[in-house]
Amino acid sequence: MNPPFGLTQVEFALAVAGILALAFLVFLGGRMWMMRRRDARRVARITSGAADYLRNVLVPDGNGGDFHLDFLMLTSRGVVIIDMRDIIGNVFGGDQMTDWTLIEGARRSTFVNPQSGLYDRIASVKAIAKDTPVEGRIVFTKRAKFPKGLPRYTVMLESVAAEFPKLGAAELEIAVSKYRPGWAMIKETVKPSPHFRASPVAVA
Repeated sequence: MNPPFGLTQVEFALAVAGILALAFLVFLGGRMWMMRRRDARRVARITSGAADYLRNVLVPDGNGGDFHLDFLMLTSRGVVIIDMRDIIGNVFGGDQMTDWTLIEGARRSTFVNPQSGLYDRIASVKAIAKDTPVEGRIVFTKRAKFPKGLPRYTVMLESVAAEFPKLGAAELEIAVSKYRPGWAMIKETVKPSPHFRASPVAVA
C-alpha cells in the first residue's frame, strides 16, 4: 500500500510520528491541567477557614533534623497542622495501636500509627510559637474508609471545613490577631520542603 497524498514512505512515517507526538503532548497537557485544578480545589477545601497558611514546609525537630509539614494554618483557634494521607482501602487503627492495618481487597498491609508523628510535629511547632495554641489533624481522603470509626485527631477531607469553620474577614482577623506574633515566628523559622508531593491527595 502506497502512502497517501503522494508522500514517500519516509515522509508518511514522519507525519504519523508527528501526529502521535502532538496527541501525546495534548494528553499530557490535559492531564497536568486536571491535576492543577484538582490541587487548587484540595487546597481551597483544606484552607477555607484559615487566615493564612503555609504548604510543604520543614520545621526543626529540635535534634538537628526537620519534620515535613503538608499544611500549617493560622485559624481562629490558633495554629493547625494538617498531615495529609491518600490511601485506598479499609483502615483499622486506634489511639493505642503501634501500627494501623490497611485492607484493600485481598491485600493486607500495615503502617505506623500516624498520631505519634503528628504529636512530634505539634511539639516542634509549639517550641517555635511559644504561647500560641497548636493542634493537628491527620486528614484522609474519601478513598480511605474507617469501618470501626475514626481515631483521635483523624478526620476525613470533606470534614475539614466543618472542623475549622470559615468566619467573616473582620471576625477572623479579630480572632487571629492574638496569634499573629507566634505565626510570624513560625514563618521566619520554617523553610521550603524538598519532600514536596505534587498530589498528596486526590479530590473527586
